[in-house]
Parts: sequence; structure tokens; C-alpha cells
Amino acid sequence: MNLPLNQSTPSVMHIDLNSCFATVEQQAYPNLRGKPIVVAAYTTPRGFVLAPSIEAKRLGIKMGMTVGEARSICPRVIVRDPDPALIRYTHSKFRALLSRYSSSVTPKSIDELVIDFEGTPYMEADLAGVGKEIKAKIRKEVGEWISCNVGIATNRFLAKLAAGLHKPDGLDIITYQNIQGIYKTKTLIDLPGINVNFQRRLQAHNIFTPLQFLEASVEILQHRVFKSIVGRQWYQRLKGWEVDQVDFARKSFGQNYALGQQTADPRELAKLLLKLVEKMGRRLRRANFLARGIHLGILYTDQTYWQMSKKFITQLSTTQELYTKALWILSKQPVVKRVRDISVTCFDLAVGSVEQLELFGEQDKRRKTQRAIDEVNNKWGEFTVAYGRMLGMKDIILDRIAFGAVRD
Repeated sequence: MNLPLNQSTPSVMHIDLNSCFATVEQQAYPNLRGKPIVVAAYTTPRGFVLAPSIEAKRLGIKMGMTVGEARSICPRVIVRDPDPALIRYTHSKFRALLSRYSSSVTPKSIDELVIDFEGTPYMEADLAGVGKEIKAKIRKEVGEWISCNVGIATNRFLAKLAAGLHKPDGLDIITYQNIQGIYKTKTLIDLPGINVNFQRRLQAHNIFTPLQFLEASVEILQHRVFKSIVGRQWYQRLKGWEVDQVDFARKSFGQNYALGQQTADPRELAKLLLKLVEKMGRRLRRANFLARGIHLGILYTDQTYWQMSKKFITQLSTTQELYTKALWILSKQPVVKRVRDISVTCFDLAVGSVEQLELFGEQDKRRKTQRAIDEVNNKWGEFTVAYGRMLGMKDIILDRIAFGAVRD
């Protein structure tokens, strides 16, 4: 198999907002503009930086540093808590704007979206010009302080690579004509999807550069390097052919929480678990799923880990149904130790239906009550209506925006 470079007209555009978490703060609060700020999971010295502003990046502050490390670089850096409502509002405006250009708009994360222009009138136009127009509209309609990077190519992989060529506020196109020149300027770890382990695997087979990666045969990549279909996919991806336009089915919903104050108290853990289950359950119900399985994982302060999964005969939907099963699993801990992190996941999903919800009278009543509670909380905010056991937990397990793909 000797696959040529894809010579089709580029039709995929990757757009990501620059320093999104920090920039939306600067957009909302003009007094923060032009100043080095970071958004951190926690504002304490050990809290991790989720997003540095462009000004902070120029000083050397990076995502993943601790707040203490950021302050050692720049004592005047401003540290902000995440504002999920503000981020979601910005994402919705961003997504609505792009949806005017194509019906095929895919969120890759809260601040990254991909537009497929195939089959739209814009394919007859200059996509670079369309990209410039979108950049201008983002400043006009989403926020004048918000900038973005635009990458255009024949597949999602190259479009994302193009979007990162000239940050911040860049616009680049990768085609079969310039792809080799771009690969010459990059390292393996610069390629989207290549992590340290993949890099080691490639280097073990004498592939040290993206250009060597591009020139490797499908036989070497599939049967020696990756030893799976993944190798064939990389062979196609690197040449500009689309292999990533796949909608993976939802397999689970989960929530986790790193305890600010570690505890071994079963009553406190039960309250934390209830709030996690409520957040997980709302996502499950919003997506119209039922679950049969519950998994609980606990990381203790001594770095040991315990986990347990259980499948149940009945399908679970309401917070009470999910919590009862999760609490039962929690009671099975073999030892009682101080907990550092707790996670709960529901799995073995099935799409909900009216018939399933009306099989049993009492179950139907509970689920109708749950739907009413969800409607109130959807309108007025999470935990407007909540279980009495959660009183006093307003500032525990704060609302957060997940990194990665936007699924629900």
C-alpha cells in the first residue's frame, strides 16, 4: 500500500480560543485586561494553574504549574477561580456563531471546535477569507478581547496542527504542497495525539522526526510500531486523509472530587458521595440514559487505592436509586482510612424510554418527581432543590468545566 498525499481542497477548519479560561475573565472584567492572570483549580499555593493569560504565558507561566510556582515567576500575577457559567456562556455563543457556517460543527473541548465545510457554499469561496471573517465576528459577537487560532486542512489532525503554528491569533492552511515543509519544522511531540510513550515507541523503530513518520510504510507502522489498526490510521492521518470523524458512543458518566480536607468519617464521605451522585445523575438523565452499573474508586492519603464495581438487575436513573447503590458499595471498604480523592461512575448504559419509566408505579412516581426536581435545577441553577443531607455543602465540590471533548 502506497497512499499518496491527499490533494483535495481543504474543507476542515479547526478553531480554538486563545487562553480561553483566562481570556473570558478579562473579557468580563476589563480591569484585568493586559495583566498577567491565571485561572486555577484552587487559589491556594498548591492549586494547579488551568489557564494562564497570554500576558502570563509571555512571562513563562504555564498550564500545570502550581499557583506558588506562578507567583515565584511573577509575584503580581492575579489568581482567579474558574467561572463555569461564564465559560459555558462563551462556548454557547462561540458554537452558535460557527453553526451559521455549517451544520457540521463538532466541539472538541470547551474552547475548540471543528467545522466541516464539505457540501456548503463556502467550498466555492476562499476558506482563508472565511477564517478571517470568523475571527472578526468572534471579536464582535463573542468578545472584543477574545482571539482565536484558525487552522485549515483536509482532515481534523492537520487542521489542529495548522491552528497551532502561529499562536496567538494565527491563521494557517496545510495542503499537500506545504505539508512536508511544515513537518520539517516540528518534533514528534509537537504532533497532536503523540505523547511521550508514542514518541518512545516510534524512536525505538528509528522514527525520530515527523518527516520520517510521514515516510514510514503502513507495514512498519501497523505491524511493528503500533501493532494494531492504530498504525494504519496514523499512516492515513499524516497524509491528510480523514480517520477521526467518528462519533464514539457514550459508555459511562462519572464525577470525582479531590478532598480539600481529607477525612475518614463515613458520614462526611456519604455526604460527598451524594453530591457527586447528584451531579452524575443529572448528566445521565439529561442525556436520556439509564444505567445498570456503579463503580466507586477511592484514593487514600497513604497513596493506596481501592475500587469496586457492581452491576445490578434494575436500571438506575434517579439520584436516590444511584446513591443507594453507590452507598452500598462505599460500605464495602475493607479498611477505614483518610480519603484523598473519591470518584463515582455509572456504566452499562441504555437509552431511556417511556415504556421503561412506566413499568412500576412507585418507580414511575420517583422518576417523575426527579424530573420535576431536574427542571427546577435546570432553570434556577444546580442544587436549588437538593437533599437535606447536602445542606451546608454549597462550596463543596464546586462546579467545574472538564477539559477534553464536550460530551454532555
